[in-house]
Amino acid sequence: MTEAKKVWYKALEPDELPEGRVKAVTCGLATVCMTHYEGQYAALDNACPHQRGPLGEGSIEKGFLRCPWHGWDFHPLTGKPPGGYDDGIAVYSVESREDGIYVAFEEPVAETRTVSDLMTETMTRWGVRSVFGIVGHSNLGLAEAIRRQEEAGALRYFGVRHEGAASFAASAYGKLTGRPAACFAIAGPGATNLLTGLWDANVDRAPVLALTGQVDTQVLGPGAFQEVDLQAAFGKVAQWSQPVLHGSRHAELVNLALKSAILNRGVSHLIFPDEVQVLPAPEGAEAGSPEGRMTAREITPPPESLDAALALLRGSKRPVIIVGHGARFQMGPVIELAETMNAPVLTTFKGKGLIPDSHPLGCGVLGRSGTPIASWFMNESDVLVVFGASFSNHTGITPKKPTIQVDLDPMILGKFHSVEVPVWGEIGVTASLLRDGLGDETGFMDRRNEVAERWAIWREEKKRREADTSDVGLGSAVVFAALNHHVPENAIIAVDVGNNTYSFGRYFECQNQAVLMSGYLGSIGFALPAAIGAWAATQEDGSPFHGRPVISISGDGGFGQYMAELTTAVKYDMNITHVLLNNNELGKISKEQRAGEWKVWETSLVNPNFAEYAKLCGAKGIRVESPDMLDKALQDALAHEGPALVEIVTDALLI
Repeated sequence: MTEAKKVWYKALEPDELPEGRVKAVTCGLATVCMTHYEGQYAALDNACPHQRGPLGEGSIEKGFLRCPWHGWDFHPLTGKPPGGYDDGIAVYSVESREDGIYVAFEEPVAETRTVSDLMTETMTRWGVRSVFGIVGHSNLGLAEAIRRQEEAGALRYFGVRHEGAASFAASAYGKLTGRPAACFAIAGPGATNLLTGLWDANVDRAPVLALTGQVDTQVLGPGAFQEVDLQAAFGKVAQWSQPVLHGSRHAELVNLALKSAILNRGVSHLIFPDEVQVLPAPEGAEAGSPEGRMTAREITPPPESLDAALALLRGSKRPVIIVGHGARFQMGPVIELAETMNAPVLTTFKGKGLIPDSHPLGCGVLGRSGTPIASWFMNESDVLVVFGASFSNHTGITPKKPTIQVDLDPMILGKFHSVEVPVWGEIGVTASLLRDGLGDETGFMDRRNEVAERWAIWREEKKRREADTSDVGLGSAVVFAALNHHVPENAIIAVDVGNNTYSFGRYFECQNQAVLMSGYLGSIGFALPAAIGAWAATQEDGSPFHGRPVISISGDGGFGQYMAELTTAVKYDMNITHVLLNNNELGKISKEQRAGEWKVWETSLVNPNFAEYAKLCGAKGIRVESPDMLDKALQDALAHEGPALVEIVTDALLI
């Protein structure tokens, strides 16, 4: 029988390890426990056979190497336990040479293809290109499979500082692209830290794949360390959640998870017990793919619904179109319909930017975060045509106007009150059919001049607000006037929650920017992690977002939630510009306390100099304390290649 070829690794310098000491040393992919005892060196398997305790972190006591976890003893040269027990540890060949101590290992065999490899290959075939997460002790087998896929160029992995940032990044990626990214965590607290960002994806209908480790199935149930019933914990946030078990059809689990995330526009969750992750994949097992698993989704509305909508439109003179987040991938046909009917187009806050504010029919945002232009045209309309909006009370779409509501989800139609014509159909298809059905209809009033007039009135008011001054800091109107001037027309903008976001909706005029926000959940802290998710999408070859600039905007309260993620941006050299409006308080909550005639209480914040903090993290940091500093600060930050932060000292009362 041919003896296996050995590979020698230098483990220690000649005098590196003193007599009577031990040390863990990594040689290639293996870690060994090096010992120096009675003038001899030995290399032992670093993992104690009981609970895989790290023997290299132990010590030699009374002639025995003691495991640091539970005190079991082994001879420091032979690896045998006292008392004649048979649970010794492997010992490797060692040579003392002039330049150091060497350890021999058998030449590594080809890497075993694991269940995790099979499943991550399936993920990439379904188009998962980005994974955000934290590597830890209960997801290492899956982490190795993700590493191999990244090494093969099939995806990119981004290690974040908090799992909540990973799920927010994945949620934002899904909102932006319509495709799922993955977020990745260990069992227990790592998995539960994902929940806020996953709820954000759930309520805003963004596809996300959550991958969580789990304790060994052998100890699952009685209450092992970091054991959480993850299917129960993820509850309604995951519309699809399954454990990965020994006998599972592993590729098929990923097929179903991603099909569900895409078609149901929500969160799918896979739970990986520790030992299952490293099981060998069945011989010849094929990775899954979407081929033959996905249907076209361009659903044509029922003829009777279409006829009813056309009849209502033909009888109108002043129709208005309202678009929500659900119309974000179908705006071409919607705008063509608007131009056919001369109809002003309003957006929900989540739909901000879906039509340029410079378009002759664009009227900005409707509702609490909006403009008086949008509310004027809704109130003056005789028919509302609503595409992909949820009718939230934040938007305030009136139930008093005859309404045609179009949505791909029939449960959304007439959700809060009845509408005259609910239309179940894909938005782009339906908008095109309505346009074709109207033909040369010319009975609609052309309201373009009225739109321009209303914009002129609002812009004059914004100018007056820009002139408001304070000794405390800048007002929101002047900040967003500068952003209007400097933000590139094709930027992706991630906004947070609070007065800064209300002001963005009110004052910023979108051109061709894409806007990301935590819509229905309204979670503070969203902006910077969302920008990380958006930036990942801009790095993908062939993506419509490739190379686009990424900007995030938050208050000091929101930035403080995930400020450590600035180091993530630095680590991966992400070209993200973060604009931070610092008023040293939770300004929106202070405003609500005053409005409710309560005392303003516990909304003040103690902040560092955020610009200096950015510099400490390795990013560019600029602090703005007066209006004359604002233009140059934004120019410099946007021109910087890499992460940059512009801290603007603002007055919470000038919003």
